[in-house]
Amino acid sequence: MNAMTVEGDFSAPPASGVGIEGGATALGRSDQGFLKVEGLRKAYQEDKPVFDHVNFSLDRGEFVCVIGHSGCGKTTILNVLAGLDTASGGHVIMAGREVSGPSLDRGVVFQSHALMPWLTVRKNIAFAVKSRYPDWTAAQINAHVEKNVALVGLSHAIDKKPSALSGGMKQRVGIARAFAIQPKMLLLDEPFGALDALTRGTIQDELMAIVRQTQQTVFMITHDVDEAILLADRILLMSNGADTAQGYVPGGIAEVVVNPLPRQRTRAALHHLEGYYPLRNHIVDFLVSRAKPH
Repeated sequence: MNAMTVEGDFSAPPASGVGIEGGATALGRSDQGFLKVEGLRKAYQEDKPVFDHVNFSLDRGEFVCVIGHSGCGKTTILNVLAGLDTASGGHVIMAGREVSGPSLDRGVVFQSHALMPWLTVRKNIAFAVKSRYPDWTAAQINAHVEKNVALVGLSHAIDKKPSALSGGMKQRVGIARAFAIQPKMLLLDEPFGALDALTRGTIQDELMAIVRQTQQTVFMITHDVDEAILLADRILLMSNGADTAQGYVPGGIAEVVVNPLPRQRTRAALHHLEGYYPLRNHIVDFLVSRAKPH
């Protein structure tokens, strides 16, 4: 499926020749993208692939969100990027090397925090840091752990076990652990989906602040349109595969939307920014009218 890059006016569904560049080559900001996904395909049933011909790239330091209905293959793409799943075809190239299997160069945060319940916050993160930096002294590891725990505002809970933490605090630990291994890219699979709205908003603000400070490259899956608008530099809109009168059409990246809002945006002021509502309406219209959910 050919993808479209949409820029500028989001007041209506895109029309041919108006603010649109066609073709997969328009997806990346640069041919020298830090991450390149080329011709990615995943099929559990050969004649009905979940997605096919998926092409996009990320520049170093860019924050990209993916939105689409359940079943479109968002998590599968993230798992392929993480090296936790294998594509049926295509390539993923990061920093000039093809991705094959898990690596500490890619930090992953899932909706479930996946902390070891018998270890404290300090020891959960130290375990990951030791894996990344086996030659570091205990003092170096501890200093690095404390710095990353402070980034997510949990210094007061560093010696508590997960059972003593709220859901939001556990997710902060997961984020701190991912940052502590200093990955080249951070992969987030709906990390705030199970949290209440107030907690989610607080952690979104914290994540934005950390990403700006570290210039981290981020690929994130979300179902929350406002979350994507708040966090992302670009938003990939995924369509579902569907049976049509012409035969089965696989899912893929249907549009790439460049976020035109100021990068220093905040959650509290987001809906006051000029261009917010047209952008939001465009994404919602895609999800309601054009994503072809199952």
